[in-house]
Amino acid sequence: MYKILVVDDDKNIIEVLKYNLVKEGYAVSTAEDGIKALELARKEKPDLIILDIMLPGLDGFELCRIIRKERSVPIVILTAKTEEIDKVVGLELGADDYMTKPFSVRELMARVKATLRRSQWIESQKTAVSEAVPDVIKTDGIEIDVGGHRVFRRGELLKLSPKEFDLLLFLVHHRGQVFNRERLVENVWGYDYGGTERTVDVHVRSLRLKIEDNPEKPVNLLTVHGFGYKYEDC
Repeated sequence: MYKILVVDDDKNIIEVLKYNLVKEGYAVSTAEDGIKALELARKEKPDLIILDIMLPGLDGFELCRIIRKERSVPIVILTAKTEEIDKVVGLELGADDYMTKPFSVRELMARVKATLRRSQWIESQKTAVSEAVPDVIKTDGIEIDVGGHRVFRRGELLKLSPKEFDLLLFLVHHRGQVFNRERLVENVWGYDYGGTERTVDVHVRSLRLKIEDNPEKPVNLLTVHGFGYKYEDC
C-alpha cells in the first residue's frame, strides 16, 4: 500500500483528497502547515506528497526544497498560484508535477497514479542500466558519482535536484547524441509523464547555470536548433 502525505491549509480540500485517496487504496497522512508536514515527511517517509504552496509556518516552495535535499520522493504541487513563474520555480525545486486550483479530483487521482508508476519505472530503469554505467563519470571538469547521486564541478559539490541529476547523467552517458524533448521526457521523467515538455527547457536552463562558465554561451550542454539537446566534451 502506497503512503501519501497531503499538505494543505484548507481542511475541506484535505478531507476531499483523503476520502478519494483512501477509496483508491492509499494510506493517507495529512498536515495543515509546513512544519508538521516536514515532521511527517521525515518520520513516515511517504511514497508521494501532494503539496500546497501557500502554507503557514513553512511555505510549500521551501518545504519542497528541504525535502528534495533529503529524499527523492515524488512531489505533486497543488496550488491556487497560477502564474507561470510559480510553476517554473516549483519544477526547478524538484516537483514532479504541478496542478492549479480549482482542480478535477479525477484528474488528480490519475496524475497520482501516473507519478507513482513513473517513479517505479525510473527506479527499474536505473537498476537495469546500473551495470552499463560506470560508478564515476568524468568529463570537462565535471565528475558524476553515480551511486552517490553527487556531481562535482572542479572539485566543488553542486546542488542538483534529483531530476537535474538524472537529466545530466543521461546526457553525459550518451554524450554527442541529440535528443528531442519528447525522448528526454520518456527517458528521464518516464514514459507516462503527465506534465509538459517545457519541463525539459526549465531543467536544461537550471543545469547550465550550475555547470557552464557562461550559461548564455554554453559549451557542454548544447541546444541543437530544430532537434533538441546534447552534451559535448569541448
